[in-house]
Amino acid sequence: MTTKTTLLLALLAAIAVPASAVLAQSVEDGEDVFKKCRACHQVGDSAKNVVGPKLNGLFGRKSGTIEGFNYSEANKNSGVIWDEATFAKYIADPKGFMPGNKMAFAGLKDEKDVKDIIAFLKQFDADGKKK
Repeated sequence: MTTKTTLLLALLAAIAVPASAVLAQSVEDGEDVFKKCRACHQVGDSAKNVVGPKLNGLFGRKSGTIEGFNYSEANKNSGVIWDEATFAKYIADPKGFMPGNKMAFAGLKDEKDVKDIIAFLKQFDADGKKK
């Protein structure tokens, strides 16, 4: 292998790694993104329903099922089971994904923010304990 080929391969490898790292999930960054949600939602062992339902144990849960929260008919009857892909679509455009829901949030448009908030929320089980 020539020196030029080796340098070219090294350069391509250096470019490729940061590109994939940019979209990696970060719990820490997700906690920061969650600040946009705190006015309406809580998460953690002392979380309560407020303007929106608590988000403990979100992934794997059926939409509209947190006890004590008054969900819209659209949310209760959606049949949605929250997983990463479904939540990513929802949080990017809540009204577009589930017309008739009560969530007054324009959505997260940045793909990294979406991945990060998913990583943050996934760490909480149904009781709000970190997994």
